[in-house]
Amino acid sequence: MVSPGILLVDKPGGLTSHDVVARTRRAFGTRKVGHAGTLDPMATGLLVIGIEGATRLLTYIVGADKTYTATIRLGVSTTTDDAEGEPVRTADPAALASATDARIAAEIAELTGAISQVPSSVSAIKVDGRRAYDRVRAGEEVELAARQVTVSRFDVLETRRGSDAIDVDVVVECSSGTYIRALARDLGEALGVGGHLTALRRTRVGGFDVADAVDIDHLAGAQTLSPAEAASRTMPVLEVTADEARDLRHGKRLLGQAARLKASEVAAVDPDGLLVGVVEARGRDIKSAMNMPEVQG
Repeated sequence: MVSPGILLVDKPGGLTSHDVVARTRRAFGTRKVGHAGTLDPMATGLLVIGIEGATRLLTYIVGADKTYTATIRLGVSTTTDDAEGEPVRTADPAALASATDARIAAEIAELTGAISQVPSSVSAIKVDGRRAYDRVRAGEEVELAARQVTVSRFDVLETRRGSDAIDVDVVVECSSGTYIRALARDLGEALGVGGHLTALRRTRVGGFDVADAVDIDHLAGAQTLSPAEAASRTMPVLEVTADEARDLRHGKRLLGQAARLKASEVAAVDPDGLLVGVVEARGRDIKSAMNMPEVQG
């Protein structure tokens, strides 16, 4: 029997997130596998994979803040806002020369904090039931609505200037739903030279770090995080007694206990260290929002 757990995988370039899920299914011998947030095929880095009952935790992980390292190429715009698209505009040398380090820093500052961002048209967002990228590939014009996102860190690590482009290595910490390709596009537009993403690597999802991830060739027998450990990296923990754990698992409320909760979503862990589930306040009571299977190993 396959134990539920969270697996951290360092996705290589060229594979889709679904490819990684398919390989994980084969490696662990189960169909019940999912992931917390897609990475484009071009991108590398951290995929948080749920196995068996731990897939129930993914909904609480997918909205976590994320950290990326990326390379933005200024001077060229593409159809997809990344290196997989066709070039549509190239800046002339004079315009490129005007994109000084000081101007780059100033425009990056404008893209930091709470911002309104229009996602790249080549994204997984659904428009009338179909993915935006499918509509674009079918030749349709797609305009997505702006959304509010938060970019808490947008720092330049290194800048390399060539005759026809400027490559800027950056690190970005942002809220879920932020498109790094769109940041590259918008930075290039603000500087008047165009821009796109040439490299992207996700290094962190909430409390999970790519340094702890396994590579794609070592999935079989890979160590997973227990549901309780994974939940503790995602939300506060409430230790419950065996009686309280039993009641929560049976759908009963813990009457008058809501003051024990430190957040809107809290992981309830029983005396054996097993995750009971995710609990929330309901009036003055504590109630289960999600229950884990009792067998966890």
